[in-house]
Amino acid sequence: MLDSTSNRTDDAARAAAAFYEVLIIGGGSAGLTVAAMLRGKIQGRMAIVDPTDTNAYQPGWTLVGGGVFTLEQTIKPEAALIPRGVEWVKQAAARFDPEHDRVGLADGTMLGYRFLIVCPGLQLDWDRVDGLAEAIGSGGVCSNYRGDLAAYTWACIKSFKGGKMIFTQPPSPIKCAGAPQKIAYLAADHLRRTGTRGSADIAFCTALPGLFGVQSFVPPLKAAMKRHGIEENYRTNLTAIDGKAKKAIFTVTAADETTREVVRDYDMIHVTPPQSAPDFLKGSPIADATGFVDVDKHSMQHVRYPNIFSLGDAANSPNSKTLAALRIQAPVVVQNLIAAMKSEVGTAQYDGYGSCPLTTDYGRIVLAEFTYGGKVTPSFPLDPRVPRYSSWRLKKDFLPFLYWQVMLRGIDVKIAHKERVFADVV
Repeated sequence: MLDSTSNRTDDAARAAAAFYEVLIIGGGSAGLTVAAMLRGKIQGRMAIVDPTDTNAYQPGWTLVGGGVFTLEQTIKPEAALIPRGVEWVKQAAARFDPEHDRVGLADGTMLGYRFLIVCPGLQLDWDRVDGLAEAIGSGGVCSNYRGDLAAYTWACIKSFKGGKMIFTQPPSPIKCAGAPQKIAYLAADHLRRTGTRGSADIAFCTALPGLFGVQSFVPPLKAAMKRHGIEENYRTNLTAIDGKAKKAIFTVTAADETTREVVRDYDMIHVTPPQSAPDFLKGSPIADATGFVDVDKHSMQHVRYPNIFSLGDAANSPNSKTLAALRIQAPVVVQNLIAAMKSEVGTAQYDGYGSCPLTTDYGRIVLAEFTYGGKVTPSFPLDPRVPRYSSWRLKKDFLPFLYWQVMLRGIDVKIAHKERVFADVV
């Protein structure tokens, strides 16, 4: 492996089928962004390892499920997004050999590297809910967490004539912890606008003990739940779906940690699937005990292998797993990697910034921005806990542009996020 004072690369790495100065595992938002930022800054070959044909702006899938976007607006061909001069290895990574600076692919090929960036994202574990994989996509069982299913969410909402709606949230980690409740608000608001809200019983069932991890934003979210008449159920984890009988089975944990099983009927259920690190990361030499890449939470550099970096959802840094987080992580990784190439210690620091535009109604959003420790760090001089139309326009119109035209082109936009203290909102 590469130590902190030399540029030695193991002979096994150079003897692999191909050798790269920088090898990037994952061609999603994180991989494409760092590749674009690194292009022209390094000598030698750089490659992205990813088997998928398309790239998606996943934050847009809530609006697909809410009937605002089409799926086609959120997806582009991967080939059109790979930066010029960066090779695309259209294969899946299978194993890591950091002692010899190598990555094994699914077909058995070994690739060598001098520096490795690991950013394959999260995997969706549909099978961890009994019966979900068989039920999803029909019979009122929908999810915005897979692009091809998000349009079915909207079909379920707009055709809903009455009955029971359920929206679920599993234990952490998940992508965008606010997304499971966003679609509940949009569904309730749509029913209100079409005059059918009175015929629906809507329940939000989360495995977590609260609505949101940053307490400053809980009051406006609870106000949204109350305004929309949504029943709140905490520490209520979906464990099984009976698609034929239209029954959802939950494990409810009481204050004394005892559990009981609760069966709920549904006419429509939006399921957020359990999520975890990709299987090829779990148990690997570069992962921690939970399966995520073991990095320093500020430098995003591996704690044991200095020539390995990680960012995005696959890193074990304790930030919210959002697109906004990796936008701030990417320049930190790039700066510290370039420093490591010079046998220097990188000084760039990630402060845990994350952002979650919490859609409380059509046309209104609570723009939650925060750093490590739940410090509220808004980009604008307004109380971020107040649902605003301007934040809706930011999410609907500006953020997709920022993704496709700025982030994926490697442009580092400097936005001042300032810690502020606000009076309580009730």
